[in-house]
Amino acid sequence: MPEPSARPRSAAATLACAAVLALLAGPRAARAATPAPAATAFAEAWPAGRPGILIRDDVERRVAELLARMTLEEKVGQMVQANIGSIDPEDLRKYHLGSILAGGDAAPSGNVRATPGEWLALTDRYARAAVADGGPRHAPIPLLFGIDAVHGHAHVVGATIFPHNVGLGAAHDPALIERIGAATAAEVAATGIDWAFAPTVAVVRDPRWGRSYESYSEDPALVARYSAAMVTGLQGAWGTAEFMAAGHTVSSVKHFMGDGGTTDGRDQFDNTAEPGEFVRVHGAGYPPAIGAGVLTVMASYSSWRGIKMHANRELLTDVLKGRLGFNGFVVGDWNAQEEVPGCRKTDCPVVIRAGIDMVMAPDSWRGIYRNTLREARSGAIPAARIDDAVRRILRVKILAGLFEHPIPSERPGAGRFAELGSAAHRALAREAVRKSLVLLKNDGGLLPLSPHGHVLVAGDAADDLGRQAGGWTIDWQGAHNRNADFPGATSIFVAVRTAMQAGGGTAELAVDGRYRHRPDAAIVVFGEEPYAEYQGDRETLEYSPGEKRDLELIGRLRAERIPVVVVFLSGRPMWVNRELNAANAFVAAWLPGSEGDGVADVLVRAADGSVRHDFTGRLPLTWPATAMPARLDANDRAEGALFARGYGLDYAHAAVAPRYAEAAAAPGDRHAANVLFTRGRVTAPWSIFINEPDAEVRLTTHEQLTPAGRLEVTLDPHGLRAAWTGGGRSALRIGGRATDLRARAAAGQVLRIQLRVEEAPAGTVHVGVRCGTPGGAEVPSVQLTARQWIDCRAPSEPTFDVTRELASATPGGAVELALPLACFEKRGADLSAVETPFVLATDSKLRVTVTDVRLAPGHGAAACPGE
Repeated sequence: MPEPSARPRSAAATLACAAVLALLAGPRAARAATPAPAATAFAEAWPAGRPGILIRDDVERRVAELLARMTLEEKVGQMVQANIGSIDPEDLRKYHLGSILAGGDAAPSGNVRATPGEWLALTDRYARAAVADGGPRHAPIPLLFGIDAVHGHAHVVGATIFPHNVGLGAAHDPALIERIGAATAAEVAATGIDWAFAPTVAVVRDPRWGRSYESYSEDPALVARYSAAMVTGLQGAWGTAEFMAAGHTVSSVKHFMGDGGTTDGRDQFDNTAEPGEFVRVHGAGYPPAIGAGVLTVMASYSSWRGIKMHANRELLTDVLKGRLGFNGFVVGDWNAQEEVPGCRKTDCPVVIRAGIDMVMAPDSWRGIYRNTLREARSGAIPAARIDDAVRRILRVKILAGLFEHPIPSERPGAGRFAELGSAAHRALAREAVRKSLVLLKNDGGLLPLSPHGHVLVAGDAADDLGRQAGGWTIDWQGAHNRNADFPGATSIFVAVRTAMQAGGGTAELAVDGRYRHRPDAAIVVFGEEPYAEYQGDRETLEYSPGEKRDLELIGRLRAERIPVVVVFLSGRPMWVNRELNAANAFVAAWLPGSEGDGVADVLVRAADGSVRHDFTGRLPLTWPATAMPARLDANDRAEGALFARGYGLDYAHAAVAPRYAEAAAAPGDRHAANVLFTRGRVTAPWSIFINEPDAEVRLTTHEQLTPAGRLEVTLDPHGLRAAWTGGGRSALRIGGRATDLRARAAAGQVLRIQLRVEEAPAGTVHVGVRCGTPGGAEVPSVQLTARQWIDCRAPSEPTFDVTRELASATPGGAVELALPLACFEKRGADLSAVETPFVLATDSKLRVTVTDVRLAPGHGAAACPGE
């Protein structure tokens, strides 16, 4: 079991932790926390690992020699990882950090469209500084440089972008996965980067989870096969000369563990699975990866039964490092330590004692370094734990060959930029696309299409490479890309046009379906907008609720007696029954990446009329019959399935689809477009954050403090309790993806807030909104001033002083605020990109309980406050 948190907690609060975490995810999870089983019994439920994996006598002797020469300062430095946006190469001469990452939107000079050469030059600068002579006792330790390469080296312009994992799961082909891993490693290594944060081996159980596309399948057996295959592809086969040879990279299986099974699919929240299910399902990917020689494991943000994984010593140490025999090192996730009760992002000895060997502290590395050093000196972190962590880090660096080649540009394989987007890698990605496609409907044998006629290609994703690629592409969300950002890639429209021309036919692009020449058939391409992590969380699986232009487009073409093939792009199965009924043929194409030719290979016949490639993809996840996800029992049997896992048609087996039920069957309180917070839970994709001028924390535990302690929030079934201590401005906000609220403002809608005032304000209180940038780009919170939290960067302040309304309430009295959205617009707010529809801010003492926040219809013409 994890150690107690640094800040004292009552027994009742500790026991309630899992129940309240579940409330964050949804009301059905509100149940008492169940204590984890005894460490020994639980560890023995896991398969025993191979003895001595990653252990070599020559390596261990070298590790011992290095460790004996290192100062405590150098040891602690090895245990810290910083992001390139917050550290200069020269800092490494003083701090001797073990690793650097380029996470999220970090890139050379802040330019996510930097060239491969600029990436290599960047890694060189940090690597040279890390091994510079730092003093008589300093043992120069080479640097590990990490990056998210979750579907190819997709953070770098020009790289091959493979289908996201959910599509690869549909291929059911471990050998293909190993080849993709090898190709990805070669492209990563060409830019001087030596650590890929992949593969994700989460077993998704609720596809409302915003990271569902990073999971190969809901089937633990398939995830297990793929886990070993991808690790072998990235690193080379353990025990052979290929292991970490030139052109390979360190792999990191993630996220340990249970992240695919959080209640209601809420990212970073609580997994309440019984121990047996937790081991069998969510642990499936780890023993094969460890057996394949994986060098690192990344810990999960999520919890198991109310205990944050970063603080779970039983799982990190007793199970992972003990029973499973993992001898590499465990790295944390992005500032995940700040979500552990009692911790701050700059200080969290609990996670190190639990088994985290390297803390990912992207913008908090100085504080983590200083506080960890202080705690190591005082004995709060035992010397043996420090030495164990550093021993593991050194072992990985030696096995990775970094001591022989510490400078990236001097390594074999570095600088071979022709590897990025090479013909061989694109051919492999094209093959992966073909194998990932799943045919759900093909009435009348419409597919494959003849290449001799005229085809209309329509839909807003038909010629959009960013939509094909999805999140984690160039930037974090993947939502700000244009076709020009994908040199050498092929959109679905261009691929179809090429295939048609090869047979003497033609293809016409008309996004809105308004064709110039009547087509013989239409291919309509649409689907989800790009997203990543919690910003992709959903309340239901209904595709595009409230906006049915894609359905209307299909209906208009069918009314004109034009047969319609739908190519649906998504990171998960979704409820699309109406679109299925309207189309003649329906293809689940997932997020295929840069090679749209793989789609045309299957949809269009060869010039001689033969089938070029048949559909071989089969569903890796259950496709839901309603807007709520199908439920899997302990034996992985699905309840509420439209198509079972493993379903998929092909040209050899025709089937006429029935008419599917068109009732969404979703609870009425699951309309996230309107409801931000209600009944003690925040609704997806919104999240709760607490801010100070230079820091922000996302609420994923039942209680959380801002870093300086000015604001504490606690979530319980009665609402969101917020207590400001004064002494500086801090804010409570509910935010998510940038949303266009102009139409709602024009319709007279209001921001309606219901709360109770527990302690009257001692100073001014403002309610406002926070904006991103047009097109959905986000403003990183670390760059925001206190004013920018609430002013949308407008010339005049579009916030409202609600001090009088709160001050006039009796203690415990209810207050309802109804602020017309149009009033924010009048004060200069750009409502086309509202990233946070609700902010409550003050710099003085205040205690409130927020019970409901939503966008609601206004009742008549409401005056703006203060008018």
